[in-house]
Amino acid sequence: MKIALYPGTFDPITYGHLDVLDRASRLFDRIVITVARNSSKSPLFSSDERVDLINEVIKDVKSEAELVVKTFEGLIVDFATQENARAIIRGLRAISDFEYEMQMALVNRKLTGIATVFLMPHEKFTYLNSSIVRELASLDGDISHFVPPEVERRIKVKLNK
Repeated sequence: MKIALYPGTFDPITYGHLDVLDRASRLFDRIVITVARNSSKSPLFSSDERVDLINEVIKDVKSEAELVVKTFEGLIVDFATQENARAIIRGLRAISDFEYEMQMALVNRKLTGIATVFLMPHEKFTYLNSSIVRELASLDGDISHFVPPEVERRIKVKLNK
């Protein structure tokens, strides 16, 4: 079985994340969507809320791969080893993402030999990230084009809008 991790903060999960997940599901048999617990960030949703939200969103996704959602804290390569993953999936939106992602991929490969698979989202999502969605939502902007309806609803509840 070909297993891959798709790590991220997913705060919140966007259509761009789902597009990368769809592309990855054609390459792997099982994808562990890995929600990062990062104490240096101040997420809108707790890690448990993000796991619940992702599970809600992916339950109706037609995927060629088995999709599982888990949390982790620490080195992603340690979690990848624990999950018997062959690869780490990373989405690349723009050239500005590449330098950082390449450095991380090389470090991860040096530590454990794990491969990183870079996938580009559809061009209509290349400018999209979770920070933009949170900012737009906080200013009462329309986020319906960027996130699934359940995500939009939960953001509005969280922000009391």
